[in-house]
Amino acid sequence: MKKAISDHKAKPGLIKYCFFFMFLFFSALTFGQARGRVQVIRDPLFDTLLAKRAALNRGGGSVGGGNFSSSYGYRVQIYSGTNRNLAYNAQAKFNREFPELRTYIVYREPNFKVRAGDFRTRLEAEKLMQEIRPSFSGIFIISEKINPPKTVISND
Repeated sequence: MKKAISDHKAKPGLIKYCFFFMFLFFSALTFGQARGRVQVIRDPLFDTLLAKRAALNRGGGSVGGGNFSSSYGYRVQIYSGTNRNLAYNAQAKFNREFPELRTYIVYREPNFKVRAGDFRTRLEAEKLMQEIRPSFSGIFIISEKINPPKTVISND
């Protein structure tokens, strides 16, 4: 009778070992897979865009041979408020008085801001600010990325 009891206890242990070895065998099969190949399919215009970007980074300007580059400088803010019509009126008034200077309208909810000029130095911006102080109230100088005017090189 004792022999029958010992056989009965041995079966669950044998089943556990079988499941353990089967688990190891199947997990080894999953990790033994061969490496695959990745094929990238892209639009031919992508290479053209990469070439243009490389030309822009090298030349520091536009691809067409232009002389445009942006840097940090100063602008004079002449209006800030929530009324769009007042912002456009301030821009028109400034453009009538100073047609040679560029103006920019920036909208950051809920405010419209009108900024004028592209000055490389703060001194130039302060000079304009002193000129327009009688016409515009609440003006001040902003430091931001500007579009500098083209420099004229003469051989005289």
